[in-house]
Amino acid sequence: MVNLNIVLLEPEIPQNTGNIGRTCNAMGAVLHLVEPLGFSIEDKYLKRAGMDYWKALNVKYYRDYGDFLAKNPRGQKVFISKKASHRCDQFCYQEKVYLVFGKESVGLPEELLLENQELCVRIPMSEKTRSLNLANTVAILSYEVMRQHAFAGLKTAGCFPPSRPNG
Repeated sequence: MVNLNIVLLEPEIPQNTGNIGRTCNAMGAVLHLVEPLGFSIEDKYLKRAGMDYWKALNVKYYRDYGDFLAKNPRGQKVFISKKASHRCDQFCYQEKVYLVFGKESVGLPEELLLENQELCVRIPMSEKTRSLNLANTVAILSYEVMRQHAFAGLKTAGCFPPSRPNG
């Protein structure tokens, strides 16, 4: 079973965090929020984007990145950045993985990326694009991790029977 963890380092936009909470629920992932947050957890935009999923979300809070590391010493930490040289689809994610995302305005701190270059991944995109929305990025990476683990623990079948080939 995959133990997927989404880590938001100093998120700034409540709507993104709310949407990410919904993705975490869909993936069975834990959401880790590292302070300072750019909004209140009581923010109406956070709750609106997270809808009723926020109440069921497994979310943990940390005063800073050091606190997060102290409380989560085990598990693969993977850092998401447009500066990374490894493509997200060519990286091997372990069963217990923490996907670490930076704040919307500036991404992850440079020193964190330099210290962990072999654990940094990027999403391929056009040279004309500066960045993707954080919530979209979390969804792309989350699904890639789960794809590599055959979507273990997730409902993979719909309610309609598969189509039969015309014959």
